[in-house]
Amino acid sequence: NTISCLPRSFEYSQKNAVLVPAATLGVGGMLLYWLRSGRKIKTIDMGDGWWGSGERPLKGKEDESIRPFKIETSDREIEDLHQRLDHFRFTPHVEGAAFHYGFNSSYLRKVVAYWRNQFDWRKQVEVLNKYPHFHTTIEGIDIHFIHVKPSYVPHGRAVQPLLMVHGWPGSFYEFYKIIPLLTEPARHGLNEGDVVFEVICPSIPGYGFSEAPHQKGFDSIATARIFHKLMNRLGFKEYYLQGGDWGSRITTNMAQMLPQSVKGLHLNVVFINKQGLGRMISIMLGAYVPWLVGLSREDARRFYPFVQKNVYDVLRESGYLHIQATKPDTAGCGLNDSPVGLAAYILEKFSTWTDKSFLHKDDGGLESKYSLDELLTNVMIYWVTSSIVSSMRYYKENFSKDPNLNAYSRYGIYVPTGIAAFPQEILHTPRVWAKDVYKNIITYSYMPRGGHFAAFEEPKLLAQDIMQFVRKVEQL
Repeated sequence: NTISCLPRSFEYSQKNAVLVPAATLGVGGMLLYWLRSGRKIKTIDMGDGWWGSGERPLKGKEDESIRPFKIETSDREIEDLHQRLDHFRFTPHVEGAAFHYGFNSSYLRKVVAYWRNQFDWRKQVEVLNKYPHFHTTIEGIDIHFIHVKPSYVPHGRAVQPLLMVHGWPGSFYEFYKIIPLLTEPARHGLNEGDVVFEVICPSIPGYGFSEAPHQKGFDSIATARIFHKLMNRLGFKEYYLQGGDWGSRITTNMAQMLPQSVKGLHLNVVFINKQGLGRMISIMLGAYVPWLVGLSREDARRFYPFVQKNVYDVLRESGYLHIQATKPDTAGCGLNDSPVGLAAYILEKFSTWTDKSFLHKDDGGLESKYSLDELLTNVMIYWVTSSIVSSMRYYKENFSKDPNLNAYSRYGIYVPTGIAAFPQEILHTPRVWAKDVYKNIITYSYMPRGGHFAAFEEPKLLAQDIMQFVRKVEQL
C-alpha cells in the first residue's frame, strides 16, 4: 500500500513545486496591482455632451473657429430700460430694517435714481470692450470669453496661462480689476515680473454672453469639460486654474478630470461637505481644544460659535439657493422682466456676502467696497443678455444630481492647490478639512480682509496670493 502511494505523493510534490510558486506569484501580483491601483489617481470621466437645440447633428465637425466679439448696445435697449425704471413701484421699508429683510427699499430708490439719471451704459460698454472678447462654439453652444495677454514680457520669462472662473451672481466682469495686476505685475508694484500671466475668463454657459444650454442636465462637470476644450482650442496643454463660488467647483472638477493638464489650482472658497461622527467630534472638541483636532487659533475664531456661524448665518443667506435649486424659472421670470427686481436680488448678495455686518447698515455697506457703476455694470450684464433665469437653473442642474454637492469628493485632487481663506466668506473651511479632498495643498492663506467676491473686492490681495502660489509651484 505504502509503495503504491509513493508515485502519487511524488506526483503531488511535483505539482506543488509548480503550483505553490505560481500561486505565490499570482497572489503577489494581485497584491502589487492592488497597492499600485490604490495609488492610481481616480479621475472623473470626461465624457461628451450636446447642449444645442434639438438633436446633435450626425454629420459634420463642429465649427472650431474663435471669433472676435464686441459688446454692443442700442438706443432702443437703453430707452426700454429707462421706461421700466420710470415705472418702478416702490414698497415703503419697515423702519429700522436696514438689510435684515433683504434689500432696503429706501436705499433701492437711491440706486434706481442713480441708474436712471447718472449711470452711463454706453460708457460702461466701452469699459467692458477694453479687453478682447471672443466667441467659440463648443458642444453646440456659443461660449464667450475674454483673453488678455501681457503687453510686455521680460526676456526669457515664461507666461503662465490662467483660467479664471466666476460664480453666481457675478460675471467675467468681476475680474476686470485683477487682470492688469496679473498681466502687468511690475507696472502695479507687485513684483519684478518673475511671474506673468495671460488670463482667460469665460462666461459659464447660461451666464452673460455665453449661450444658455438648450438641454437639461448642464452641471459643473459639463462646464469643466467645455472649459478644458476651450483651453485646448486656444492651444494650451497645461494651465493654472482659479475660482470662487461656482468657479471653485468647476475648476475643482477640471482638476479631477484632467489632472495632467492642470499645473495648479487656486481657490478663494472651498466647499467640503463631509458628515459623520468623526467630523462631529472634531467640531465639538474644536471649541475647547482646537489644536487637538488640527484647528488653528484663527480657524477657531472664524468657526465658532458654531451654530451661529455655520447654521443660522448659512440658513439666512441661502434662501435663494432653495428656490434656484428647485423652481428657478418661477422666480426668474419676474427678475427677467423687472430691472429693479433684478438689481435688488443681485445686489443684496454683494452686501451681505461681502461683509456679514453690512446687514445692519441702511445702504447695505455697498458703496464702501464698490462703486455703483461697478455694481450696476454687473447687473446690466444679466439684464441685456436676459440670462438671470438660465444662470439660476445652474443650481437646479447641480443640486438635483448631487443634493449634498459631495458626489465627487471621493476623487482626490492631487494637483498643487492654493487656498485663500477670506475672513468674511460665508463658510470657513480649515486646512485640516480641506486636506480630505485637496491632497496637495501648497499654500493656505488666512486673508486679512475681504469676503465672497474676492477678485472684485480685494484684487490686490488675491493677485498677491495667486502669485505666491504659482511661484512655489514653479519651484517644485
